[in-house]
Amino acid sequence: MKPIPMIPQEQTPPPDDTQETAGLVADPAKTGELRGPLEQALKTVYDPEIPVDIWELGLIYDVFVTADGVAAIRMTLTAPACPAAQVLPGQVADAARGVPGITDAKVDVVWEPAWSKDRMSDVAKLQLGMW
Repeated sequence: MKPIPMIPQEQTPPPDDTQETAGLVADPAKTGELRGPLEQALKTVYDPEIPVDIWELGLIYDVFVTADGVAAIRMTLTAPACPAAQVLPGQVADAARGVPGITDAKVDVVWEPAWSKDRMSDVAKLQLGMW
């Protein structure tokens, strides 16, 4: 009798990174001016399965603004098979576009570095009782 493996022999690779922000160039002055308002806007977006905003969860890896006012956001998800994978990037872009001075928003979902609970802020850990 042949044993049935309990763990898949091959791991399914994560989806490919998106490349919406490739080629965009940060404008340091615009980024400095709009980073605070962008952070506040992104704090209004929540992972539907976790009662903590995506900023505090550490899902946002990088944010900058171009001279034309385009917000470039690199983010990840808690897991490649995250059920919110189809929704969260659009919500992030919509939240960024709502910031005065932002003309458009491009969001890339990246998988490197992989997200872990170590990326969470102390606020998120406290909210989730992880202390």
